[in-house]
Amino acid sequence: MRIEQLEYIAAVTRLGSLRRAAESLHLSQPALSETIRNLERELGVDILDRRRSGAKVSDEGRELLPHIIGVLDAVDKLRRAADDQHHTSRMIRLGTVNAATVPLLVPTIREFRASHPETQVEVVAAQQERIHRELMEGGLDLGLVNYLQGDDRPPGFHSTELLRGRPVVCVRADSPLAALPAVRVDDLLAAESLIIMRSGYVMHRFVHRILEGRNPAFSYSTDGAEMGKLMVAEGLGATVLPDFSVIGDPLERCGAITYRPLAGDSTEVLLLLQRPSANSVPRATQDLYQTFVRSADAYRATHATG
Repeated sequence: MRIEQLEYIAAVTRLGSLRRAAESLHLSQPALSETIRNLERELGVDILDRRRSGAKVSDEGRELLPHIIGVLDAVDKLRRAADDQHHTSRMIRLGTVNAATVPLLVPTIREFRASHPETQVEVVAAQQERIHRELMEGGLDLGLVNYLQGDDRPPGFHSTELLRGRPVVCVRADSPLAALPAVRVDDLLAAESLIIMRSGYVMHRFVHRILEGRNPAFSYSTDGAEMGKLMVAEGLGATVLPDFSVIGDPLERCGAITYRPLAGDSTEVLLLLQRPSANSVPRATQDLYQTFVRSADAYRATHATG
C-alpha cells in the first residue's frame, strides 16, 4: 500500500469521477484506474464501481473513506512535524529567470535571512523551460518566471502574480535615446547597438516580435538581464527588458542606466512565483513564498510600473 494510492481514492471521491480525478492529478485515466486496482487486489475490496458510463467510488469504498482520510491526516501531521523540526537548517532552491532579478530578489532574500538565519537559499538562474522541469522533478522548490500577455501557462503549478509591467528600452543616461520621451523601433535600430537576450528567454521572443524580421546594424547576445544592464552601463548599446527589472536596480538608482517606454506598444509582462501544485510545501518554503509576496507589494507601492 502506498500513500499516493490513498490520495488518488480521496481525489476520486472529492471530484465524483475517475475522469475528473485523473485530470486534476495530471494522470492518464487508465494509469489512475490501474493504480487503484492494485490497491483493490491488496485489500480484497472493489473500491471503484466501474461501468460503461464511467467509474465512481463504490459503496464499499465509501465505507473505507473515513479510514483513508485518517491515514492521510496522520501522514500530513507527520510531514508537518518533520518540517517544523528541520526547517531552520534546510536548503531552499529558487530558480529565477534573469529578468526577475535585483529589485525584487535582493530585498526578499534579505528579509527572509533575518527570520531564517540558518536556512540556506540557493538561487539558480535558468531559462523558464528548465525551471518548470526542475520544479516538477524536485530539483527546485520555487520558481520565478516571466510570461508575456496572452501566453499559456503550463498545468501542474500553483502560481502567484508578483509584478506586472511593460517592456522598456534600457539605455545609458547620456544615450541619444534617453532624450526621447518614447523610443520607436526605428529609433532603436538606427541609434544603438542592440543587446538581446539569448534564445529561450521571454524578452528574446518579444524583441524578435517587435523587430518583425528586421535586423539591427549590430547586436550582442547575452544570457540574462544582469549582464545586459552592465553592458548598457558600459556604453555598448541598449537592451529591452521589463520595467520591473530596471526600476530600482542599483545601476538605475545611481544614474548609470535609465529607461524609456516603447512607443506604440502596450504589451504586459508578468512575473509569477510558481511551485508544484501537487506537492506538500515545507514551512520554510512557505515563508519564503510569502516574503516574495510582501516584497512585491512593497515594490509596487514604491515604484510605479506598467
